[in-house]
Amino acid sequence: MGHTWQLQAAEFGHLPDNITVLEGESVILRCKIDEEVTHKAWLNRSNILFTGTDKWSLDSRVSLVNSNDSDFSIQIERVAVADEGPYTCSFQARNQPRTAHVYLIVQVPARIVNISQDKSVNEGDDVNLFCLAVGRPEPTITWKDFKYGRMYEGEFLDITEIKRHQAEEFECITNNGVAPPDTRRVKVTVNYPPVITDVKNMPAQLGKTAILRCEAMAVPTAAFEWFRDDRRPVESDNTLKIKNEKTRSLLLFTNVTEKHFGNYTCFASNRLGASNASMLLFRPGAVYGRGASLSACLSGLGFWLGLSVSFLVKV
Repeated sequence: MGHTWQLQAAEFGHLPDNITVLEGESVILRCKIDEEVTHKAWLNRSNILFTGTDKWSLDSRVSLVNSNDSDFSIQIERVAVADEGPYTCSFQARNQPRTAHVYLIVQVPARIVNISQDKSVNEGDDVNLFCLAVGRPEPTITWKDFKYGRMYEGEFLDITEIKRHQAEEFECITNNGVAPPDTRRVKVTVNYPPVITDVKNMPAQLGKTAILRCEAMAVPTAAFEWFRDDRRPVESDNTLKIKNEKTRSLLLFTNVTEKHFGNYTCFASNRLGASNASMLLFRPGAVYGRGASLSACLSGLGFWLGLSVSFLVKV
């Protein structure tokens, strides 16, 4: 229960026009009397709450705080929205009816009652987010994107043909000035096929260590495969190990021999597509004929196109 609000006037007839209270708190409506009375009552609209010390209301939340010659006050506990409205303190003094009025305003902090679930979409899809809130007074609703700090007004946030760089968290903020804003977040994941971003030919000395790297950006995370120039899958052994990380795959040569020199192709794939790139592990000073290289590239291109088509058909 919240704190009690006590509002009173120096003399009868000067009660504030409005009393504002938060839903769930308590409020005391004070009626100060400065003359001798014969009858007195509290009313809510046309409903009698008290006549003197006699309670007419069936609501257990309503009680009489004071009833004497100078004070006739009531309390409402756990104020609800339905309690909002006009209240009247009425009494007879010198055979003349006297009244004072007050209007009880009930405020409700803004809160989010329904919001979009986290979304996973493919690049190019349209994304529609919603955020619904309640409160008294009527709350405002604002969307904020964290990546760029932009703000969008309204319950709905629409993104047309979403791009991969727009994948992020969006926050819904609702506020009506009654309490601190209520906030909730929605995460939007944008899926796209692998794009290999880092490919380098690497020199290597016999008997030394060497590394070939293949880095690919993709959502979902790409799966990696390595192939030799003769199209054989590369497998780990005591001189070569494959180490797959979140966004890249490494070929680790612990003891380079003649058999290790040559062309290696990295194949990165997820459920949306695949990408491949070739790189050379070479001995410094070795000469590689352009014709042979071109022939190998053309042969490899046909192989990778076939492998990509096969992959997509399987998916």
